[in-house]
Amino acid sequence: MDTNIWLARRWWLIPVAVIVVGGSVAVNLGHDGSVDAGVLGRVLSVVLAAGAALSLLTLDRWPVALVGTGALSGGYFAVGGENGPIFFALIVASFVLATRRPFRSWFPLLLVAAVLIWAGLLVRGLRWDELSVGMWQSIGIGALVSSAAAIGTMMREGRAAWADRTSRAAAEERLRMAQDLHDGVGHGLAVIAMQAGVALHVLDRDPAAARTSLEAIRTTSREALDALRTELATIAGEPAPRRPAPGAESVPALVDRVRSAGLRIEVLGDPGVLDQAVGETAYAVLQEALTNVLRHAFASTATITWERGADSVALRVSDDGRGGAVQDEGMGIGGMRARVAAIGGTFRAGPADGGGFEVTAVLPA
Repeated sequence: MDTNIWLARRWWLIPVAVIVVGGSVAVNLGHDGSVDAGVLGRVLSVVLAAGAALSLLTLDRWPVALVGTGALSGGYFAVGGENGPIFFALIVASFVLATRRPFRSWFPLLLVAAVLIWAGLLVRGLRWDELSVGMWQSIGIGALVSSAAAIGTMMREGRAAWADRTSRAAAEERLRMAQDLHDGVGHGLAVIAMQAGVALHVLDRDPAAARTSLEAIRTTSREALDALRTELATIAGEPAPRRPAPGAESVPALVDRVRSAGLRIEVLGDPGVLDQAVGETAYAVLQEALTNVLRHAFASTATITWERGADSVALRVSDDGRGGAVQDEGMGIGGMRARVAAIGGTFRAGPADGGGFEVTAVLPA
């Protein structure tokens, strides 16, 4: 691990190590304690405490150092080291690993380390007649180590959950932008292509009709460019006011725009007043369905049928084109299906009984 990254993440381990070493020097060499381990034993205790403290600084690179922390701490007690900040070594080590690694990767190491430190406490208790004290200390350090590991695990899982939510939100935003580009810009380009074909077809014999088609191309291209600029600004992170999504009130303009591209459209029924979310979904479905008719159906007529029920409104778009089964829903049909499902509706797209293709969306009214 890069030193700068380690310092940014684990700088607090340095003062912990200093406290463990300094505290061990103080309790073992500063005055006589309750355990008469002799000068050699006290010096060795300080050395072992320093090793346990230094092992904390290597845990990110070598997780097995957790066993070393337990062994050095156990050795500290076995040679007669006094009670002190050495207890923090295994507690901090278990916390460090729990915050960075999966439970299964460090729990066996923690068990071994705990057994080693408990063994050291037991040896000290047997040698200096403090067995009951050592047993209570073993229980206490076991509880503290378990708490530290649990807290570290919760922190790690919390970070993982946050990262997952962030990643999912980013993916959903990318999908939304792709869907908006597909629906808005894709529809505009389909209409432009059809209008251009109409203009070329009547250019010589009916210049007025060609002019009308060119004007429609200009209007449609401006709308598509506006939608494209908005999405590109969003991708670039620039502030850009989002246009309100078109709803049921924009359906007549949509129908006129597609009619101007040369497709005959019949409208049957009336959706009535729709909730904003339902109206936006209905518009999106209708726009995509008509775009697909223009691009793929080779149809001369499309029929839009509205059927208003007590608690639902059904939208059906059918054409007299070549029909055919759906092999790949892609972003068009898949996007319609997702939009309808998002507001609790049902969706179907496939060949119509009498020929052609039919899209049906039943939406909550």
